[in-house]
Amino acid sequence: MFRTKHVVITSILIILAGYWYSADTKVPEDNQYITRTIERGNIVQTISANGTLTPVVLVNVGTQVSGTVYKLHVDYNDQVEIGQVLAELDPALLQAQLQQSEANYLSAQVTHRIATDKLKRNKMLQEKGFISPEALDIVEQEVDAARALLAVNKAQVERDRANLSYSIIKSPISGVVIDRDVDIGQTVAANFQTPILFQIAKDLRKMQINISVAEADIGQLHIDQPINFTVDAFLQRTFTGTVKQVRLNPTIQENVVTYNVVAMVDNDDGLLLPGMTANIHFVVDQREDILRVPNAALRYQPKDIDSTPAEKQTNQPVLYQLVEEKPVPITVTTGITNGNFTEIMNSELQAGDAVIVREQSDAKKSEAKFRLRMF
Repeated sequence: MFRTKHVVITSILIILAGYWYSADTKVPEDNQYITRTIERGNIVQTISANGTLTPVVLVNVGTQVSGTVYKLHVDYNDQVEIGQVLAELDPALLQAQLQQSEANYLSAQVTHRIATDKLKRNKMLQEKGFISPEALDIVEQEVDAARALLAVNKAQVERDRANLSYSIIKSPISGVVIDRDVDIGQTVAANFQTPILFQIAKDLRKMQINISVAEADIGQLHIDQPINFTVDAFLQRTFTGTVKQVRLNPTIQENVVTYNVVAMVDNDDGLLLPGMTANIHFVVDQREDILRVPNAALRYQPKDIDSTPAEKQTNQPVLYQLVEEKPVPITVTTGITNGNFTEIMNSELQAGDAVIVREQSDAKKSEAKFRLRMF
């Protein structure tokens, strides 16, 4: 009797548990969809790249002579004019060399004058028959040698004067000093390579960006193409510029081919500084007041509806509208995209129509699956 009663109670509990599970895991027949409205707006299609801001004209100022830095007249960020003295090298050795050359030049002048006077006297003697023509020729050769020595010493004097003037470093352009690589007392050697003492930017109100563009995107760029870019120092502001040059010489690193593109930028307010990294967007195409749809709607595919044979043959993008709680496919023709929205062309859809972007899973279904695992 007790055993029979126990079996009946167990059976009732099993039936109740099965009823609870079936009732709690019942999925509504109507699926839930998230839709977005098709709207009219603007789309700007861009290509992204990175570049470095540099002055349009950047001059490296060096020295043609060796020596010790004697004086510095400018520092970082100083405005300079063309011909302004930037630095001076110790002129002691150069002045001594010039004095020696000038002394040699004076000696050569004396030698040339003596040889010339001797030639005049020998010509008179030769006319009177006191010396032979061969002796006169020897004196003429001495005059020629003295004249050549005079020219050599004159050239040496001019060279040493030029070297002495090179000890005074002057600015070749008007601009701003952006780098100084020398200090007072430092020795610079110009024997094999000209040392760089200063870097001067001509005008920072006009700057350029050197941009590396992948070969897959280079075909969409052209001269005077507009660009938009940002820099890390001013993330909330968008700067503009134009493409000035698309250089033909490629750069190949690890089988990756890139091309250097130069863009011009106005910097009237002086916010952009040399060396800043620019995050660039080339404006490839732009449309205004067009029909556009979120890209998520083009990526959406219903889980329980297969593509029709016609859709597979055309291989065109498909949007889904919700008709009587069911997704209905609509084939469309797309235009440009900016990554968030895509242009819709030649479609029966209108602004204000809703399209499906994704499905929303039923929360009770997920919870039921969890309980089943626990049971």
